[in-house]
Amino acid sequence: CGKALDIARAARDIHGGNGISDEYHVLRHAVNLETVNTYEGTHDIHALILGRAMTGLQAFQ
Repeated sequence: CGKALDIARAARDIHGGNGISDEYHVLRHAVNLETVNTYEGTHDIHALILGRAMTGLQAFQ
């Protein structure tokens, strides 16, 4: 999701003022990706949880 969000932000920058208009859906995609990122949790938390699941070692207390 982080890479897709970076791409959506770059697309918004490339489109300039049109990047935030209703005519193009760039901003809608960026906002949806921000929502997913917030809803699912940060990348760092996912990495810690997946690391614990794979190794059985707790990375945080």
